[in-house]
Amino acid sequence: MFDFLNNFDYVKWILLPGMIFFARICDVSIGTIRIMFVARGQKRIAPVLGFFEVLIWITVLGTIMKNLDNPLSYIAYAGGFATGNYIGIKIEERIAFGKVLLRIITRKSADGLIKVLSDNNFGVTHIPAEGSRGPVSVIYSVVERKNVAKAITIIKDFNPKAFYSIEDVKLVSEGVFQGKSNSIFQSDNFWKRK
Repeated sequence: MFDFLNNFDYVKWILLPGMIFFARICDVSIGTIRIMFVARGQKRIAPVLGFFEVLIWITVLGTIMKNLDNPLSYIAYAGGFATGNYIGIKIEERIAFGKVLLRIITRKSADGLIKVLSDNNFGVTHIPAEGSRGPVSVIYSVVERKNVAKAITIIKDFNPKAFYSIEDVKLVSEGVFQGKSNSIFQSDNFWKRK
């Protein structure tokens, strides 16, 4: 009965699949973050991340090719891929890198929301518009990703039924951003330049 334990190859059936699993988590997480940097136009960081992502991937693939008779390696590979996607997304959320465009549409008067957002140092652009059910107010604000939750809380406090959407912004030249009091739009110099 205990001969099985004596003949059991721990490296092949436990250590190797574990290493494949954790290596896949690393390379897929790096890949997720690399894609985030590519989408935001970060030309210097993305290639470095891509190098390490592919280096890990080739190493893992080579290890699996040497152990084709080990089905646990395949399971570890797939499990590491799935887990790496999840962890990469969580890391990306934590980094909260870049800016997003927050588009708010409300049928209620937008004056109060504009004031609260402005008082909290969010830049706003307001456009009166016509919706399918009558007049609406459209508010645009470019927000640092780390401040999105605060902006959404303000929106929901002001008008829980307001429609809003969020999309990534690749490049922003100037504007009013929370925590940056030296913005060009907040100084008199902006208006003198015009």
